[in-house]
Parts: sequence; structure tokens; C-alpha cells
Amino acid sequence: DENPLQVLEKLELVKEGKPTWAAILLFGKETSRFLSQAVIHCGRFKEGTMVIDDRMIKGTIVEQVDEAMDFIRKNISVKFVMTGKPAREEVWDYPLEALREAVINAVCHRDYTIPSNTEVRIYDDKLIVWNPGGLPLGITVEELYRSHPSVLRNKGVGGIFYDMGLIEQWGSGIDKMRKTCINAGLPEPEFEEYQGFRVIFSKDIYTEEYLNGLGLNERQVKAVMHVKEKGKITNKGYQEITQVSKPTATRELSNLVKKDVIEQWGITGKGTYYTLKKGSQTTQRAYNGLTNDSKRDKGKED
Repeated sequence: DENPLQVLEKLELVKEGKPTWAAILLFGKETSRFLSQAVIHCGRFKEGTMVIDDRMIKGTIVEQVDEAMDFIRKNISVKFVMTGKPAREEVWDYPLEALREAVINAVCHRDYTIPSNTEVRIYDDKLIVWNPGGLPLGITVEELYRSHPSVLRNKGVGGIFYDMGLIEQWGSGIDKMRKTCINAGLPEPEFEEYQGFRVIFSKDIYTEEYLNGLGLNERQVKAVMHVKEKGKITNKGYQEITQVSKPTATRELSNLVKKDVIEQWGITGKGTYYTLKKGSQTTQRAYNGLTNDSKRDKGKED
């Protein structure tokens, strides 16, 4: 039975009769009139610097999230997979759930006192979401990969996003992005403090077409597909799924390492295993984020 002004006062978005910055960002009709940097600049790039699509998204930050996602869907690829279910499955270059989480985090956590726009940059092989302002004091990038509290820079915005169901639980967004990408068979997103904070999503280059183009044999391609699904492979595992001898497995795994398709963890013997080559820290974090069943296999002899 309360009028909107009373609700905004109870939410502490209006104080002493004046709207807070959070109120302007969330509900203002002309948000950029008061905060010109409160926009999302989206771009699609070709060959590094050639811009083939560009859009400056204004409006409330809730509207900006939706329109940024529209721009992303327009500029990334989707394929349709028949699964036997009545409806075909849409498989995008990157999981839309993870991308939306990154955009929401960017507008929710950015520093609005910095005169720079939030950015979404789409390239042929990656997608970057960047926001002005680094991590809040007391939080490091490494801590993002562990259970951590959510230190909100913009509490008014964060509270409303939570009430609207745009964020589920404070501090859970990073883990959601990681798991969603890993479950889709993609590289784990990278999180960096780079003149602010950015999330980098990378495409899955390890398709059968790409692997065949490297001159791999059918056994090697099968092994790489196994690593994509399970997170790692051992020499013994290679022998089992390809039905070859240990010397052959060793030779073909070494060839995959030489071609930079996989990387070896451990030197020789017990505890040696292989993961996809996507940067040592990234692959190790992705591996550590796999299921408990796969973790129990870690360190076993191949």
C-alpha cells in the first residue's frame, strides 16, 4: 500500500528527499545526463583493431545489461544441436549465463567516480568484459578462485540486483562463470586487474576439424576429446581408450605436447598427467574446479 517514494526511502535509495546515485543508476530516466560514464560501450572487432559493429548503450543499468546481452547474441555464433529431445539445443560460442554474470558484475561493482565506460569487446577468438576500478580493498585476484566474501563497492545497486534476482548470492558470481564455462567444455575465464578489472572468455579451439588440421591421428583426437570432457588424461588412460601399448601412448602423448595441444604435469612415472594447453594457471584452476570424482583420481599412476 506504500507509494514508490516510501519504498525508495525504505531501500535507502532516497535520503532526505534526494535520490542517491544508486537510485539514478537503477531508475533514472536519463542516467547518462547525471553520470555520463554510466554506459556500456560494446564493440565487435576483426583482425585486432578493425571495428565492424559498435554501440553505446545508455539507460538504467538494468536496461543496459539486457541490451548488452542483445549486442553479444548478435555478434557471437550459435549452432543448433539435435539431442533427441523435442526442441533442438542452442550452443553458443560462450555460455550466455556466464556472459550475463560478467556484465552484471561489471555494472554492479564498477567505480562510477572514474570517467570511463564499462566495455564489452568481442573478437574472433575471445570476448572481454571490462569495468573501471580494480577489486575492492582487501580482495586479490587469487582469492577469487576460493570462497570469498562479496565486498560491494555499490551497496545500493547490489541490494536491488539481489532483490530483483539478477544476482543469486553475493560472492558466487565468479564460481558460476568458471563452472559454466568448464561444463560447456570451454577454457576457464581469466580474471585480471588491468587498468580496472576484466574477465576474458576464450573460445574452444579444440574441435575435431582443428585437431585434424594439425595432422593428429584418430587416437590422438579421441584422447583430446576425452581431456575436454574429463579435464585430464594419464598414460594409462590413453592406453585404455585407444587400445595401444604404453610405448605408443608415450610417443603419441609426447607428440601432442610438442604440438602445444596438451601440457604435461609431472616429469615421469607416478603422478604424471596431461591437460589441455591453455596456460598453466588457467588449466590448473580449471582442473581443480572439476568434480570430486575426478579430483580423487589426481596423482594416480598412468
